[in-house]
Amino acid sequence: MLGIALAFRLAPAGLSGQEAVYFPPRGGWEHRVPERSGMDSARIQQAIDYSKAHESTGPADVALDLQQSFGAHEPLWRLLGPTQPRGGMTGLIIRRGYVVAEWGDPARVDMTHSVTKTFLTTVVGLAWQRGLIHDLSDRVKSYLPSSEFFDSEHNAKITWDHMLRQTSDWSGKLWGIPDWADRPEGATPADHAHRPLHEPGTHFKYNDVRVNLLALAALQVWKRPLPEVLREQIMDPIGASDTWHWEGYGNSWVEIDGRRMQSVTGGGHYGGGMFIDAWDMARFGYLFLEHGRWAGREIVSEKWISMARTPGEANPAYGFANWYLNPGRKELPSTPSDSVVFRGNGSNIIYVDWDNDLVVVARWIQGKSIDPFLGKVLEAMNPSGEN
Repeated sequence: MLGIALAFRLAPAGLSGQEAVYFPPRGGWEHRVPERSGMDSARIQQAIDYSKAHESTGPADVALDLQQSFGAHEPLWRLLGPTQPRGGMTGLIIRRGYVVAEWGDPARVDMTHSVTKTFLTTVVGLAWQRGLIHDLSDRVKSYLPSSEFFDSEHNAKITWDHMLRQTSDWSGKLWGIPDWADRPEGATPADHAHRPLHEPGTHFKYNDVRVNLLALAALQVWKRPLPEVLREQIMDPIGASDTWHWEGYGNSWVEIDGRRMQSVTGGGHYGGGMFIDAWDMARFGYLFLEHGRWAGREIVSEKWISMARTPGEANPAYGFANWYLNPGRKELPSTPSDSVVFRGNGSNIIYVDWDNDLVVVARWIQGKSIDPFLGKVLEAMNPSGEN
């Protein structure tokens, strides 16, 4: 029989004493009818129906989808890592720790694209918690056995914070792809390789080459494959399945202390990244909803979570990768200003809402439909329709 893990926290405003917090055991997650968790079944069904009606229109063949999107605009784009065809629209709604809705095939393992970045920055956070990284304002160069990627005057200034926030403006080539080839800038192809350099920390640019360099730097710090660290330190303690896997590129292998390891990617832009089901994504989101604790044990430092949720100076709507913030409710006007979304291409999302004790996973929903969908979920908690 499956066990039930419980911890205790202060009850929400208006209630007295403490309430037990449910943590799902490995291999199961208790379901409750929505009304028992303060939600309306009919309105939840409306949200589900909306999501199904707004499934991504991109090809189910992910390799073809990447070729038609990134490949159409990036002169050096090519697949370097694995892909697989995606499933259909899938989702989960977790309220007060319990499953109140599921649809599609949440047990299907699919690419989660740039949600992978949140797993990556969390592994960097674990290194910081354990003192392997002393301060995020330290220069990354000082932690690596070689200055190969940080030997220029520009790159030598880059800190861990810059890389976590995608403000490093690192210049160079990694795994055969130069930084400028990823989402290239400039009026003509001749401008791409001659882009202006920005002082590290001053300019936000979403760039998978630089995120992959963060993964390589983290690998050098841990001296262990990052999927191994993630499994041991995060996924096994929260009861995740054994079905997820985190992939790199065919050419992203390195040797550290005599051991051959693959440096994984921060997304699926060139293939690779995290392949995972919606249930494990929901557990990951629930860990952050519970401030990094699971059944009374601190897994991710609450201080780290606070830093990850702090708006960047160059982009106030972005914390650490891939923490999408909502200051002033500009990005997601239907949701609270302190909610966050871990977001990837497709779109794949993990929505974490502390105000409403809510985690929502949605996979393969159109990007423009994310806010209306989440708005409908939130309306299900208030039949009057008021937010």
